[in-house]
Amino acid sequence: MAKLSVYIIAFNEQDKILDAVQSVAWADEIIVADSFSTDRTAAIAQDLGARVVQIPFKGFGDLRNQAISACTHDWIFSLDADERCTKAAREEISRIIHDPESKDAYYVPRRNYFMGKWIRHGGFYPDFRQPQVFRKGALRFENDAVHERYEVISQQPCGTLKSFIHQIPFKNLEEIIHKANRYSTLGAQKMYAAGKKPGMASALLHGVWAAFSLYVLKLGFLDGWPGVIIALGNFEGTFYKYAKCHLQSKNLASFLDTDLPEN
Repeated sequence: MAKLSVYIIAFNEQDKILDAVQSVAWADEIIVADSFSTDRTAAIAQDLGARVVQIPFKGFGDLRNQAISACTHDWIFSLDADERCTKAAREEISRIIHDPESKDAYYVPRRNYFMGKWIRHGGFYPDFRQPQVFRKGALRFENDAVHERYEVISQQPCGTLKSFIHQIPFKNLEEIIHKANRYSTLGAQKMYAAGKKPGMASALLHGVWAAFSLYVLKLGFLDGWPGVIIALGNFEGTFYKYAKCHLQSKNLASFLDTDLPEN
């Protein structure tokens, strides 16, 4: 009988980890890849029967590769702490892992819930990330800090689940700001390591385009105020990613390292 490992990456997610783990309690193995959380994330996961593996954070690519290595079964389901597996997705995944004709990797559509409503536009419906259901050995990530690239090791094309899982990407407005800051820093580091040196005008243009494409071209305005806030958060995260990279290239990552005038 085929068995399934689920891995969940987490850092200081005590408000989300319980629902995430409980949504996959049916799996044969649950691995929580924690990066030394300072809250109760690890304790909550352990109380629910998950195996917690502490992995120093060196970027999301490395984190996912190590989480995959910690899984012991032939099939893997990747779930983030802000995602919830639905009953329909559970049944479809079960059919996939027990079908000898299944493909080696599958994308999973996500429905995002924010500010009391389902987000249906702006690229958030359906919302895909990297393949989330795959045979062990069929997926490998680059060691990117963020927006990690991946390689599907298979002669077959990826499949796509028909059933959705749910995602709560932001628990409040503070988390939008926090994520924009964290991901823009990681993105800037990735750009700088690649030798890119954007200017401030480029940062502004990229930020405006990111917001415009989400809000107008992808019809985010149809989601009302949640669409406005998501577009603004997208602007902020993109603008600061380029701006931070620019400042780092100019040795201005810290404004304290400035010689002040005497008068």
